Amino acid sequence: MFVLYSFILLLALVLGSPWWLLRMATSGKYREGLTERLGRIPLRIRAGLMGRPVVWVHAVSVGEVLAASRLIDEITQQLSSPEAAGGQDWRVVVSTTTRTGQKLARERFGAERAFYFPLDFAWAVRSWLRVLRPRMLVLLETEFWPRMLIECRRAGIPVAVVNARISDRSWPRYRRLAWLWRRLLGGLTVTLAQSELDAQRLHALGAANVRVAGNLKYDVRAPKRAAILPLLQQHLPAGVPVLVCGSTLPGEEELLLDALPPGIVTVLAPRHPERFTEVAQLLRKRDARWASRSEWANNPARIEPGTVFLLDSIGELASVYALACAAFVGGSLVQAGGHNPLEPAQFGIPILMGPSYQNFRAIVEKLREQNAVCIVQPETLSSVFSAAVAGDPELRAMGTRGQKIFASESGATQRALRELLGILRDNA
Repeated sequence: MFVLYSFILLLALVLGSPWWLLRMATSGKYREGLTERLGRIPLRIRAGLMGRPVVWVHAVSVGEVLAASRLIDEITQQLSSPEAAGGQDWRVVVSTTTRTGQKLARERFGAERAFYFPLDFAWAVRSWLRVLRPRMLVLLETEFWPRMLIECRRAGIPVAVVNARISDRSWPRYRRLAWLWRRLLGGLTVTLAQSELDAQRLHALGAANVRVAGNLKYDVRAPKRAAILPLLQQHLPAGVPVLVCGSTLPGEEELLLDALPPGIVTVLAPRHPERFTEVAQLLRKRDARWASRSEWANNPARIEPGTVFLLDSIGELASVYALACAAFVGGSLVQAGGHNPLEPAQFGIPILMGPSYQNFRAIVEKLREQNAVCIVQPETLSSVFSAAVAGDPELRAMGTRGQKIFASESGATQRALRELLGILRDNA
């Protein structure tokens, strides 16, 4: 069966090769990390190993890297103590799938510890396992790659899944292939689910040792001083409300711009970096007063009321929420499932989302239960934005309640840390 899986994967790669070659020729995004994905281990990674025991953490993109950052730091710190490390000099390495995730991982953990996750072919996976020889592989959320799971099982490498979840959108697909997943997930060492619903779904798919540990994203704290934050604080007009629209997707920017009240400053942060130019062109066509972070930061000037500030950077949005009187969380006005509302929640500001939030259903429903999030429709955006920038007392109370929920739900990192250190101890 898994030979057939490898054949189908290879066939898809061969048939799609003209498209991939075109994309690689026209975009560095597709060329970057290709040799690593094909199983070539760069010298910068090899140089840091020196026979040291390794923990391998895989986080797909920016969101997963952010969620895992505190856990990775905690593991690194714990394994640097002689008692926990058993006198050994451990190495924690981090892989990602996307270019943006890789950039953030290298910034946070160093290029000598970050690399691209291999394609799910036997030769690529075995090459990395042979060099790293990890004592444990830690997967974030639902990165269930069959060949990787098979090769880890054959090599006797424990595999732990943390922050595990099965979204509403992906659940039907998983359920249709439940017979396959039972064979793969039954070999997991531990599966730490975000919620009880996720745990039930994972158990139904045959995942081993499923336990509810909570969501790591409740433990994420925004950087106190992102590079752009002090500049913005110095150049924003006093007393002018700031509305932050974060992680927006195609089809949302137009709706949001149409609904903006006059006389405010709006921070607009598209979800995907490849769309920065597209959104900039949209602002030009609308003849809007706007500035981009990439150009403005080179020559900062006062940001006038009515300006749309395009945050065309990676990793700064979470801390920029601190400037906002309210935050709109994108991916929710279009059928994309929404993005993480916890980033603004930590600052106690009103959280606004559209009706599509199934990617973060457990979090949003918890906020809704305590009236700590405002669900808006395209036709109500304008009135809700106006109320938010005017300091509506009910919206401000929502923000306060959201902040309390954020604080009360923390602790998933420590629960995951105990489980992971226990696995390393048991397999010493």
